[in-house]
Amino acid sequence: MPILNKFNQFTQAVLDQITGAEQPKLYYNTHGQIKHVLDHLPQLHQKYRPTPWLSNSHVHLLYFDVIKKKTIKLKYDRTDQLTMQDGGVTAVTWLGYDLPQNVPTVVIMHTITGTPESMRELVRDLHEYTGWRIALCLRRGHAGLPMPVPQMSIFGSVSDLREQLDFIQQTFPQSELYAVGSSAGTGLLVRYLGEEGLETPFKAAFAMCPGYDTELGFKNVHPFYTKIMTKKLVKAFIQPYEQTWKKVSSVQTVLKTTTLEEFQNEYYEMAGFTDYQQYSQATNPIYVFENVKIPLMVLNAEDDPVCSIKNFEPFKQTVQQMENIVVVTTRKGSHCGFYEGLHTRSWASKLMADFLKLY
Repeated sequence: MPILNKFNQFTQAVLDQITGAEQPKLYYNTHGQIKHVLDHLPQLHQKYRPTPWLSNSHVHLLYFDVIKKKTIKLKYDRTDQLTMQDGGVTAVTWLGYDLPQNVPTVVIMHTITGTPESMRELVRDLHEYTGWRIALCLRRGHAGLPMPVPQMSIFGSVSDLREQLDFIQQTFPQSELYAVGSSAGTGLLVRYLGEEGLETPFKAAFAMCPGYDTELGFKNVHPFYTKIMTKKLVKAFIQPYEQTWKKVSSVQTVLKTTTLEEFQNEYYEMAGFTDYQQYSQATNPIYVFENVKIPLMVLNAEDDPVCSIKNFEPFKQTVQQMENIVVVTTRKGSHCGFYEGLHTRSWASKLMADFLKLY
């Protein structure tokens, strides 16, 4: 048996080397409040082993985006359309709506073109791992929502989120709230947390695959994905709403953009601002990042071709001086995938759930 054990260990070591399995790296204030929870999260002290055939970041991402999203079966309980103060339309889609009133609720801020369908896996996983209610906050123009007001934002609107949270709290006043942001949704999450400080109703939050400084993050997106995602933005938010955008002359310039960076530099009027600087000052999470007061865990993969690990570099020192933030990086995982095992379950979803449950 000792020989067999040694053989198994050797085989595992070789496989780890090939697939890039490594223990996560942690960046946090060793004297901060966040330190005491890290010992209670075994995943952080073991290797993250990606599904062997998904160790390539592009294969991993294409599997996540093209195959996995289409295989998840999930029926939501209901969707509530909400009319914002300016007449715009958002929505909240629920799973676990009929759970007891005092069961906690996880509020999810979705990806750049997120819909209830594209977010099914994360919603399902968090519901299963926590047993809690899930509220997916849909931004303007997502999932074919009506757009009576010519305004949308690829990172979302903090004022819209506040109205959505008011609705969630009125619907379930006894429910404690937790927050998760995925990809572009992390921009909205962190911007909101930074603006609110200790005034937020959230007890803890998790940001998966952020781009950090939104003025610079799109510069580091892989050329293939920036072109594909720009086409997705046009298809999702401009083409279906031609009548809505008729009075916004800059839309014609936006339609000529071919990268995410170009799109963001030109679409500020569509987001309700008079120039790019005003837009960025109001939406970039980095300007308020240091005012985040509640516990926040951030996860990035070092091989992410969309939200590059390079984006984190300027903020390493800042993170390690803050009380309640930890940034976790894994060698593999690609963009929002983090699959492990033969059944390709998300390593990240389990980490999110276990972290939030500690609060």
